[in-house]
Amino acid sequence: MTPTSLAAFYAACAPTPETAAGVLPPPDMAQGVGHFNVFPLADLREAPPMPFTRRAYYKIVLCRNRSQVEYADRDPHSAPNTLFLVTPRVPYQWLPLTETPEGYCCLFDDAFLLPARTGVSVAELPIFQPEAYPVWEATEAECEAVEAIFHKMARELTSDYAFKHDLLRTYVWELIHLVQKLQPAPTRLATHSAAERIAAQFADLLDRQFPRQSPQPPLRLRTAADYATQLAVHVNHLNRALKEVTDCTTTALLGQRLLQEAKLLLRQTNWSISEIADSLGFADVAHFCTFFKRHAAQTPGDFRSTVVFEI
Repeated sequence: MTPTSLAAFYAACAPTPETAAGVLPPPDMAQGVGHFNVFPLADLREAPPMPFTRRAYYKIVLCRNRSQVEYADRDPHSAPNTLFLVTPRVPYQWLPLTETPEGYCCLFDDAFLLPARTGVSVAELPIFQPEAYPVWEATEAECEAVEAIFHKMARELTSDYAFKHDLLRTYVWELIHLVQKLQPAPTRLATHSAAERIAAQFADLLDRQFPRQSPQPPLRLRTAADYATQLAVHVNHLNRALKEVTDCTTTALLGQRLLQEAKLLLRQTNWSISEIADSLGFADVAHFCTFFKRHAAQTPGDFRSTVVFEI
């Protein structure tokens, strides 16, 4: 359950000096400026299929020929000219469907963008939220616009410009905003009202409960009352605020997130159903199975067997 690290990525499939001289990260990129790299997909080494799991870094990929992307608990997306973004919050798997994939990839970590004085964290953008689905088929014009930024990144990465790190950050933000514009996502409301502030605090608190790294200890916050206590508000006040901002009750939002996490655990771990039930804070496996079947229209065991068949 530990997210795949950058070191693991480079060990498994990153370009090598023999196949792509100059595209490996320069040594100075690790000296207090975070990590960034960009390279053509054709330069990736042949490797076993990537596991369906979370990554400990961000990635933006444009694949020109056919590939399959499985993202969170969504159905696989299979098409040419696929553009997708990866966040440490959500597991995914990418499978090229041709011998030599064409396109570009850039990857970076939080530390690389931290020095940017934009007032906005990349994790706060709508396109990087857990509920977003940043996978889609791009038009030819959109592909060309994205490739133009990748080309600028690749040239700058190997330059000797003294401020190239700052320029690369600018290119990353340009690419992020371009792909976000290509797939419009609802922006979060400015948190001016009390209800909006509470809703934002609730969302942040909920996000911090995941991902689950092990079956034990169980989920710390499990009910609407737990979240209300943590936020120092009455549970009825929390419900009213969330209903006003999201049109959903606290219980409904918790149920949606628990179902999403349950599907991910059934799909990407070998934990028993009982261990998953414990990890997510259910009183026993029977309660978990009842919850899952009510919301997913199938038992956890049936869901897991279907997923194994698909993979």
